[in-house]
Amino acid sequence: MMKNCIALIALGLIFLTGAGTVGNLSGAQIAPRRPSLIEGIRIQPPLEFCGEPVPLDKQEVRERLEKEMLITLGDRPQVILWLKRSRRYMPIIEEMLAKRGIPDDIKYVAVAESALRPHAGSPAGAIGFWQFMRSTAQRYGLEINSDLDERRSIFKSTQAAIDYFTDLYADLGSWTLAGAAFNMGEEGLKSEILLQHTRDFYRLYLPLETQRYIFRILSAKLIISDPRRYGFHLTDEDIYPPLAFERVEVVCPQRIPITIVANAAGTYFKRIKDLNPDIRGYFLPEGIHIVLVPIGAAENFHARFQKELESWKKESGRLVHVVQPGDNLSTIADMYRVPLPALLKWNSLNPHKHIHPGDQLIIYAPATSDVQ
Repeated sequence: MMKNCIALIALGLIFLTGAGTVGNLSGAQIAPRRPSLIEGIRIQPPLEFCGEPVPLDKQEVRERLEKEMLITLGDRPQVILWLKRSRRYMPIIEEMLAKRGIPDDIKYVAVAESALRPHAGSPAGAIGFWQFMRSTAQRYGLEINSDLDERRSIFKSTQAAIDYFTDLYADLGSWTLAGAAFNMGEEGLKSEILLQHTRDFYRLYLPLETQRYIFRILSAKLIISDPRRYGFHLTDEDIYPPLAFERVEVVCPQRIPITIVANAAGTYFKRIKDLNPDIRGYFLPEGIHIVLVPIGAAENFHARFQKELESWKKESGRLVHVVQPGDNLSTIADMYRVPLPALLKWNSLNPHKHIHPGDQLIIYAPATSDVQ
């Protein structure tokens, strides 16, 4: 009798926990099957990048693609985040590419570069969705200073990427070579073409990162284009929603806190920063700015903004401290009874850099302060 009971319990456990089944109150449900890694790298031709064929009939090319596919599929959490972010940013990129007649496959470059993260950065100093280096970003019109870094804007950085890819294609005559040049720089790539007497990316011996680069992009394309084939079964509820925003023009007569914009928009500081990742720090500089705000916030925004601005001017005194010999940041913060981190942020200061006599520091002290 005891043996029979044990056998029945074992059968029940097999039913509840066996591969491919999920137990719930309504009964067992077959779970989607995850393909093996071997199945995942069995890529059948034709495969193209921007309409240019990938020569999968060449063993060396197939091996390079399989390697990148295995690396990508081995990092399933990262791929899930790609897929979850795709609806937030991909429609914006797709629309901008289509308007300029740029191949849709270029959108996968942003996935390979940053995993669709505005604040992504590299040790070399590349920043943003497309991982622009400062010099290239500024060459294509992106503003980078202590207040703004437009490499983090999905709209402005994508426009710069489109302009750059347009120039690279005009120069090199191939989208695949343009992709390689985007990674390693056009002058370096043209030098290798000249030295090696070939314009075929798949035959060029390039820096190892660049040799992998197109295959990383192709891996993103294959998986995002057909995630279920690779065992990623996300529902609509799993995907992050598209960006929802309205644009407002903000006229700053002086450097003003972002909290004023947030209050006028009926939201909070973090929401404004998340919608505008290109804004650095805690202030908008003097001038005219286009700021993204939550849906519904644009109506009567300017009236609320003026009211918030006037209230801030009355409640906070904007003081200018001229640094004297013997001053340091800590003593100045103590003098005005403000936190040292606030003093640093008000003035975009690095705590490890020295201040000098004659420097001017801005301090926003309460109007009731008895500091003389």
